[in-house]
Amino acid sequence: MKKLIILFIFLVALPADGDEMFPKKDWFAKPNPMASPDAVIGGEISVFLSQYPKSLNYYLDVSTQSAQIFGAIFETLLSMNPITLGYEPGLAKKWSISKDKKMFTFYIDPNARWSDDTPVTAEDVRWTYDAIVDPKNLTGPHKIDMERFEPPVVVDKLTVQFMAKDVHWKNLGAIGSFSILSKHAYGERDFNKINFEFPVVSGLYKIGKIDEGVFVTLTRRDDWWNINDIRSKGIGNFQAIKFKFFTERANAFEAFKKGNIDLYPVYTSRLWVNETKGDKFLKNWIVKQKVFNLKPIGFQGFAINIRKPPFDDVRVRKAMAYLLNRRKMNITLMYSQYFLHKSYFEDLYTKQDLCPNVLVELDRKKARDLLSQAGWVVNPKTGFLEKNNKRFSFKFLTRDASSEKFLAIYAEDLKNVGIELTIDKKDWAAWARDMDEFNYQMTWAAWGAGIFKDPEGMWSSKEATRKGGSNITGFENRLVDELIEKQKSIFDVAKRNEIYRKIDQIVYNAFPYVLLWNINYTRLLYWNKFGVPDTVLSKYGDESSAYWYWWLDEDSAADLSDAMKNRLPLPQREPTIYFADFF
Repeated sequence: MKKLIILFIFLVALPADGDEMFPKKDWFAKPNPMASPDAVIGGEISVFLSQYPKSLNYYLDVSTQSAQIFGAIFETLLSMNPITLGYEPGLAKKWSISKDKKMFTFYIDPNARWSDDTPVTAEDVRWTYDAIVDPKNLTGPHKIDMERFEPPVVVDKLTVQFMAKDVHWKNLGAIGSFSILSKHAYGERDFNKINFEFPVVSGLYKIGKIDEGVFVTLTRRDDWWNINDIRSKGIGNFQAIKFKFFTERANAFEAFKKGNIDLYPVYTSRLWVNETKGDKFLKNWIVKQKVFNLKPIGFQGFAINIRKPPFDDVRVRKAMAYLLNRRKMNITLMYSQYFLHKSYFEDLYTKQDLCPNVLVELDRKKARDLLSQAGWVVNPKTGFLEKNNKRFSFKFLTRDASSEKFLAIYAEDLKNVGIELTIDKKDWAAWARDMDEFNYQMTWAAWGAGIFKDPEGMWSSKEATRKGGSNITGFENRLVDELIEKQKSIFDVAKRNEIYRKIDQIVYNAFPYVLLWNINYTRLLYWNKFGVPDTVLSKYGDESSAYWYWWLDEDSAADLSDAMKNRLPLPQREPTIYFADFF
């Protein structure tokens, strides 16, 4: 499966009465509820992180790879409790919100320091904001949130104020959760060229060794300014985190089985079902676990560029969905492990709020009828559909060979009705450049989800032309725009979700994606040498929870080494973990 491209949006509603100071007077720091008291500092974890990114600057490359690394080296004004989702101090020790919910004032912790021991200041916050909104900087979807505010005012060295242009439930999350960069370290540089060198950081980790295209190592900072905070105990336990990059997931899996990677999240059913056999698994040298938690469910599908023919016609896009045999793929290639998508917001529907969208199944007759209505006629000499003397042929932009077995099935069903699909394979960087420029017809895209939804970046018409943004399909719809505007001033999550379900139904019937499938748990493989929390992963997290909450257990590592040397089994760890059993 495609590695997720994600936007992290974790937000909570503002207090009703406004003009409050946070944290409240009775607030006091408590240990991170996800951190184990048994955790120890030291060692290294080596993990697979998809293909080498075009940049480690998350503002320039909205990808899982850059997000993981950037989030470890730079901090935000606010942090968040991993259980309650309540905001807590980050770089800001406190903050206030005006009664009209438009003015946000942040008071930076005087102890906050950059890695060169200079203080974090309000000027750093202002400069980072300016860099994001600067039209010449390729900061894509990050501009959306920042453009909701007037330029921040530096009140004094440690105080900065943001004035929102309009009331929006997301405002506090937007300005409290963007990574702050150092003005004195980066202010004179071309922001679009700040890609892999970050000599000054504020986070618990810094960039260590980089082998371009192969790996990036993060090194734990013993001089991190907040290292003694009680909330920091038991997190970021590895002395080094080594992110290894592979063009193909299959190659990463082979490296994992040889012990060159410690943790491997499984996104391919074939591997999970057929390739987890032999002594390493039977003797529990490698742990195999399913983890069920409250991780939001995103979606994946074949994204369609609807900006130009032939996919500017909804009848054609709908036909493309009718020609995808998802059920066959799920059974024959994925061992029936997935559910088929019929929503862009799967986790907004429950037994009480059933999804009204009709599941799209393979139906060649309906596809032919729709294509005929759109003016496509089969040329009897070639067998291909034509319109205005032009053959229906398109390129599928891909970056991973593992997708080709799925595309082979799709191509056969397309050919059956007279459509030609050709594969245009590129590496991650080239794929990302084409996506930024809308230089594609169809591609495989997977998106993570936030706990609280915000449809603007992906479904707003004004985002359809923003290069490097999330509205990669070019979707535009007046009613969706109106609903997006309506939800901005609603602080009640349940009421917003009602609106999102309406948006979902409109988008679903416009077919900007040929939707695919998903699972509602995380599949993990890891070498049996780590200490882990009882829940293994955090409440809302994926495999990246391991980087922050696991630790190298010397006793387990020694037991593993001895077991492998003497061909002995290790005790089995629980194969299925349910977060709800512990919280």
